[in-house]
Amino acid sequence: MPRGGGYGRRRRGRGPRRGARLIEPVLLLLLHEGLSHGYALLSKLQEYGLGHVDPSAVYRALRDMEEREWVTSVWDEHKTQGPPRRVYQLTAQGDEALSHWITDLQTTRTNIDHVIESYGQHMQEHEESDPQ
Repeated sequence: MPRGGGYGRRRRGRGPRRGARLIEPVLLLLLHEGLSHGYALLSKLQEYGLGHVDPSAVYRALRDMEEREWVTSVWDEHKTQGPPRRVYQLTAQGDEALSHWITDLQTTRTNIDHVIESYGQHMQEHEESDPQ
């Protein structure tokens, strides 16, 4: 394992960093399905392996996406039994950002697949040349 990092290493009680970059595209995808409030988005993140994400990071990402005009939000005072909740909706710019994210993720997947295949081939060649 490499020094100073390590695969899947946990930082201060948070989950592995590898999921951190997925928050934005997953939130955009969930909002592409329809408007939603933050708590519902948080619960749906679990479906994408992001159940470990700190809620404050999700709300911060939503605010950042709102500043970029990828999402808009309004206070929903009518459909709640408790205090008003902020409801988020995807914008046209957010739909375009989601498309760019998906293209980037597909490229990343291709690169990861190449690394995994190369590793498998290397290990197979190593075992054949060194049968022990």
